[in-house]
Amino acid sequence: MLGLKLPTDPRWVNIATKSIEDILVDHAYCEQKAASNGISLIVQYPDRTRLVETMTDLVAEEWSHFERVLAELKKRGYALGHKRSDEYAVKLNKLERKGGPADRQLMDKLLISALIEARSCERFKLLSQEIEDEDLRKFYYELMVSEANHYTTFLELAREYMPEDVVKARWQEMLDAEADIVANLEIRGDRMH
Repeated sequence: MLGLKLPTDPRWVNIATKSIEDILVDHAYCEQKAASNGISLIVQYPDRTRLVETMTDLVAEEWSHFERVLAELKKRGYALGHKRSDEYAVKLNKLERKGGPADRQLMDKLLISALIEARSCERFKLLSQEIEDEDLRKFYYELMVSEANHYTTFLELAREYMPEDVVKARWQEMLDAEADIVANLEIRGDRMH
């Protein structure tokens, strides 16, 4: 369903389930960045009515996820801690082509966002299946469903602003690039990506 070309290495979930504090802290920052990304898209493209309306709802949902992760941290006696570098997102953002037509650049931004949501969805599914804590299993299952919706939303928005065949071709290029990025990242259980 997600179209990802390379599944997460099973070692990731084994390490992650033993590093719940680190995963929750990193996850909180991922949700904060997702909300910030939506705000940034609104600010950069205020004339795209559907984008603004869709991102407004998405920002509210991502921020509520941030609040939920904070609640999970607090429940376990953990603090938010410091933001960590997200090498995965940094490398994905380099796929965005600078300059050129505004719609093409917007498409790249939307497809990068779709990739991040797809990978998050996949990892939330793994966590929902492997974490021993029943509350966290349910929590990650609910978020997996939400991330899947966000993934499809970003793809739909890309198709709104660029022709289907252009989006499809670029999406395949980005899926290939994302698989290469994942294949070359160190497997760390203290990061969501």
